[in-house]
Amino acid sequence: MKKTLNINIGNSIIHIEEDACELLNSYLIEVKQHFGKSADDFEIVSDIENRIAEMFTEMLHTQQKQVIELADVQVVIELMGSVKDFEEESDDEPSAGYTNAGYAGFGERKIYRDTEEAMVAGVCSGLSHYLRMDVSILRVLAVLSVLLGGSGLIAYLILWVSIPKAYTRSERMAMKGEAVNLQGFKRNFEEELSNLKENFRSAGDQMRPFVKHSGSFIAEFIEVLGAFMQGAGKTIFKFIAIIIMISGSLMMVSALIVLAALLGLWDSGTSGIFPLNIVDEAYFTTFVIAVFIVVAIPLLSLILLSVRVAFNSRSVNRMFSYALLLIWLCGLAVGIFYVAKITTEFKEDAEFTQNIPIKSFPVYTLSLDRSRFFSKDDSLRYQLNSAEYTGKIIQTDDRGPFNQPRNVTVRIEKSDDSSPSLTESYSAKGINFETALYHAKNIHYDFMQQDSLLKFGPELHLMKNVNWRDQQIELVLKVPVGAVLKIDRDLDRYLQGYSLWDCGDDHSGDAPYEGVMTEEGLKCKFDQ
Repeated sequence: MKKTLNINIGNSIIHIEEDACELLNSYLIEVKQHFGKSADDFEIVSDIENRIAEMFTEMLHTQQKQVIELADVQVVIELMGSVKDFEEESDDEPSAGYTNAGYAGFGERKIYRDTEEAMVAGVCSGLSHYLRMDVSILRVLAVLSVLLGGSGLIAYLILWVSIPKAYTRSERMAMKGEAVNLQGFKRNFEEELSNLKENFRSAGDQMRPFVKHSGSFIAEFIEVLGAFMQGAGKTIFKFIAIIIMISGSLMMVSALIVLAALLGLWDSGTSGIFPLNIVDEAYFTTFVIAVFIVVAIPLLSLILLSVRVAFNSRSVNRMFSYALLLIWLCGLAVGIFYVAKITTEFKEDAEFTQNIPIKSFPVYTLSLDRSRFFSKDDSLRYQLNSAEYTGKIIQTDDRGPFNQPRNVTVRIEKSDDSSPSLTESYSAKGINFETALYHAKNIHYDFMQQDSLLKFGPELHLMKNVNWRDQQIELVLKVPVGAVLKIDRDLDRYLQGYSLWDCGDDHSGDAPYEGVMTEEGLKCKFDQ
């Protein structure tokens, strides 16, 4: 049985066989002798050790074993390449197409957020490396998607949570598709160091005149700013994250309660009110679930991001994040499909009219009647005993927050003869003329004449199982010349082409309007 040792490499404890450890030590000594010639090069050695530790950890996990063997070390050395490989390369440059274990070449690309070139969180810059696209194109597309509806912002937040940040050099190299071996580490570090020196040189040339006079102030300002960001700044960000987390959680609970109500888990009757009655009952449940997914998943992503910022926790499992993104996209697609379907059901118009004779009186009183007879459907809706309430009158109010758009208009005109009349014009929309006419015919409106009293209902009512399709009614009351009209001022907002408040009477605002029908139309009695 071979002797085993515990070693610390790349801040990871690895259980390794003794002969494998000797080979690994020899390899690391060669690496340190080649790369550890300066303080700057020491970072390469540290990155190489971290990469070897990652490979060992992956081997132990995939092969489900506890100890690194000699063969494992040999595989790692072969993948990483030896110092001799690129020392020989410096003497004799390889021809085009030549590759070996030490040549940088290309590796498998992995998706990470590139925070070094980030404008916000590095999502676009990371995707540009993975997709091999110009980052400017992705950023323009992201901005356009945010401006055109805001869906891009939701997708960006989901990707921000689901895509991990490239912390180590090996992760940044894998993000760019560079081979993670000795030659790759060396070339990457040299490029990074060269860019850093160039940036410092460029910044120094531009800032030297200013720094000469205010260098001490800048140094002090940077020091104070850094201290603030490390102390109070982090505290403020964590506090904001906690507030967002609590608010998002409350909104999520509210969304779940609304979903339960809409799906009928409570006998709430919510699907019959506007604007929910726009959605057909055949796909009401599917549409509601799709809308819930579109709203809830971004909320959940925001909560997870806030938890991550507030408690410095690790990002959620990548597969879980991708699953959430896929579910959200499916919900969005279903929602868009049904919105388009509903939109097509407003394509055609249909209208029909009917005339109602009015008894002749010299004076008419027009009032707004908010009462209606209690029906069997009403008793079922409000869970009351229909035997006790059938035929009785209940009061309704058209000023609630969930009523249909104003769908009743009244016009008062001069009659062509001495007989008064009322014309009711019903209109609605549908996917075709036949459907639109069906919707128009399934409208109920409350109008009643009691001698000289004309009662107008404040709204029309849809028959059972009829969806809202912009149903409207236009009432044209024609009275002969000389007829006197006393009009309830509550009817003013229903009148078309005339305002009751233009009358120059001295009565209080609660007094009814008094007008006379003339050859020119309705005139205020006090303006004659």
